[in-house]
Amino acid sequence: MGVSSTMADTAQDAEIAAENCAVSTQQAELPFIESPENLAPGDAREMSRLFFERLATLEEGTHEYQYARNTLIEMNISLVRYAARRFRNRGDDFEDIMQVGMIGLIKAIDRYDLSREVEFTTLAVPYITGEMKRFFRDTTWDVRVPRRLQELRVDLARANEHLSSELGRDPKVSELAAHLNITEEAVVEGQVAANGYSASSIDVAINEDGNDAPLADLIGSCDEDMDLFEDLHTLKPLLDGLADRDRQILEMRFGQEMTQAQIGTALGISQMHVSRLLNRCLTHLRNEMLGTD
Repeated sequence: MGVSSTMADTAQDAEIAAENCAVSTQQAELPFIESPENLAPGDAREMSRLFFERLATLEEGTHEYQYARNTLIEMNISLVRYAARRFRNRGDDFEDIMQVGMIGLIKAIDRYDLSREVEFTTLAVPYITGEMKRFFRDTTWDVRVPRRLQELRVDLARANEHLSSELGRDPKVSELAAHLNITEEAVVEGQVAANGYSASSIDVAINEDGNDAPLADLIGSCDEDMDLFEDLHTLKPLLDGLADRDRQILEMRFGQEMTQAQIGTALGISQMHVSRLLNRCLTHLRNEMLGTD
C-alpha cells in the first residue's frame, strides 16, 4: 500500500508539473506587454504576427484567447488613428470616428488568416476606413439620398477640385461629365443631390438688405393665379381649333352660364345631345392639355 501510494503521488506530481510547464510555455509565447498601444510600428507588426499565431491555436472564450485578442486590438489602435485623421475635417467628433474605426479593426482581427501570407495592415485598413465611410454615409446627410448619388457627390467634388486647379476657373457641367466619363444629366443630378448633404433650418436668420429675417419669410409659395394663367394660355389655341358649334356650346355653357336645357332649346337639339357634345369637347381639351391624346 505504501509503494502504491508513493507511485500515485509521483504520477500526480508529474501531471501537475506537465501542466505548469504547458502554462509556462504559453506565457513565454505570449509575453506581457505593458503598453501595447505605444509600440513602434515595426515592433507592433512583429508582435502582432506572434499573437496571431498563438490566437489560431487557442480556444475561443478562454482567458488566454481574450488576452491575445485584446492585446492585438491595443497594438493596432495606431491604424485606426491613421485612418481617422483622413476624416478629421468632416466636422464630426474625433472620438466618434475612432469608435467606428475600432469596429472595423475588431472585424479585421477576427477574420485575419495567417495562412494567406498577407500583411495584417493590408486587410485591416480597408475594414477600418470602410466602417468610417459607412458611418458618414448613414449619419452625416441631412437629407437621405441613394448611395450612388452620395458616391457621385464625392467624385464630383474631387473632379471639381482637379479641374479648377487645371483650368483656373470653375469647370462647366460638360467638362465634369467628360472628366468622369458620365452624362451631363448625371452630373446635374449629382449636383442637385449634393444640396441634401447639409440643410439649413427655415428659422435661421438671413441678412437681407441689412436686416436679419428668418429664412421662412424669404421662401416663396405657390401662386394659384400663375397656375391659372398658364392653363388659360395653354387652353386658348386649343379652343381656336374647335368647330364653330363646339365653341358656341362652350361659350353658352361656361361664358353665359346657360343650362343644358336652355342650350338645347336655343340650338334646336335635345338636352341629351348637348350633354354628349359637352363631354366630348371637354374630354378632348383635357387630353390635349395633359398631352395624352
